[in-house]
Amino acid sequence: MKVDFFKEALSINDELVALRRDFHENPELDFEVFRTSNKVKEFLDKEGIPYKSYAGTGVCGIIEGTAIEAEEGETIALRGDMDALPIQDKKSCEYSSKVPGKMHACGHDAHTTILLGAAKLLNKNKHLLKGKVKLLFEPAEETTGGSRVMIAEGVLEEPKVDAVLGLHVTEDLEAGKIMIKNGVVNAASNPFTIKIKGKGGHGAAPNNAVDPIVIAAQVVLALQTIVSREITPFNPAVLTIGSIQGGTAQNIIPDEVELKGIIRTMSSEDRENTKVRLEEIVKGICAAMRGSYEIDIEESYPCLYNDDNMVELVRSSAKEAIGEENVELQQLPRMWVESFAYFANERPAAFFMLGAGNIEKGITAPIHNAKFDIDEQCLSIGVAVQCQSVFNYLTRE
Repeated sequence: MKVDFFKEALSINDELVALRRDFHENPELDFEVFRTSNKVKEFLDKEGIPYKSYAGTGVCGIIEGTAIEAEEGETIALRGDMDALPIQDKKSCEYSSKVPGKMHACGHDAHTTILLGAAKLLNKNKHLLKGKVKLLFEPAEETTGGSRVMIAEGVLEEPKVDAVLGLHVTEDLEAGKIMIKNGVVNAASNPFTIKIKGKGGHGAAPNNAVDPIVIAAQVVLALQTIVSREITPFNPAVLTIGSIQGGTAQNIIPDEVELKGIIRTMSSEDRENTKVRLEEIVKGICAAMRGSYEIDIEESYPCLYNDDNMVELVRSSAKEAIGEENVELQQLPRMWVESFAYFANERPAAFFMLGAGNIEKGITAPIHNAKFDIDEQCLSIGVAVQCQSVFNYLTRE
C-alpha cells in the first residue's frame, strides 16, 4: 500500500509550526533541556507512543509495526537534537526567544519538531510497517554530545537498532529541497590547549628571561605548516588558534602563555597524524628556545560517514516523497562537527541536509548567528522524507 507522506505532512503543518515556535521561544542548553524533554514526552503520550529516558533529559520513543509479529523485522532509528546555543536572539518576530542569552540558532527546534511529526505519521501508519522505529531525542549536541551517553546507556539495543537516519537544516539550500552526500559528511574535532612556560622578567632585560610570548609566536606560525605541508591537498583540514592569553603589562615578560585552538580533519589517519605532529612541533620549538610546555588534546566528535546503501535509501525515498528535482547531491563535506557521528560509527547511517533558506523572505542568516531563522515549509519536507525513508526500509522485500 502506498502512502503519500508529503500530503500527510502538509495536513499537520499548522501543528508542526506551532511546536517549532514553542521550542524556539523557550530554548534550553546542554543536558538541561527539561522543558523540551517534557514537551516531547507529552506529545508521545498523546500519540500513544511508549518511551524511555536516556542521558537524563534524552528520550527514546518506540513504534512497533504491526504488519508482522512483534519480535520479527528490523529496527530503524530517527534522531532529533533538542538543545539550543548561548546566543542572544536578535530577530524581531513573534516567536523570538523569550530566554535572555539563549537561542535556537542551529535549528534544533526544527529537528525536534520534525521528529515529533514523523513519529505521529509513522505511528498512524504502523499497521504497514514490518519492523520497529526508535525515536532518538538527543540533548547536549552542541557541547559534549548526548548521543555518547545514550549509546553507553544502551539506546541502540533492546531492540537492536539496524540503521539510523538524521538531518540538519541549512540556510544555504532553498526550503523545499534536501541534499545528501556519500562518504564523509562532517569533520572530526579535536580542541586543544597548549601552555608554553618560560621565565618571567623585565621587558627591558629579555636576556635574563625566557620569553614565552616569542616562543608562542613561533609555535602559532609553525603549526600552520601541518595543514599546508603535511596533509594532502585533497583532504580538507583546519588547524586554528582561537585564543592567546599571556602577560599583564608592556614591560613585563610573563612566565606562561596559553594557546587554545581546534583541529578539524576528514579522515582518521589525518586526525591521528595531526595530533602527533602538533606535539612534536611544540616540543621542538620549546626545546630550541629554552622553554617547556603542557598540551591537552581533547577527543571530541569523530568524522561522520554516510553508508552508501543508506544514502541510496534516502535519495530514492526523497525523490518519491518530494520529487526528483528537489533532491541534490552534496559535492563537498562540511567542516562542521556533528554528534550524530557517534550513532553513525555504531550503525549504518545516513545524514542529510534539509533546505531551510528563502532569499525572498530574507531568511539567509547562517547557523550560529543571532538572526538565524528557517522557512517553516521545511518542516513538512523533513517529516515527509524521514517517513518515506522509514516506510521504504521497513516494507522492502
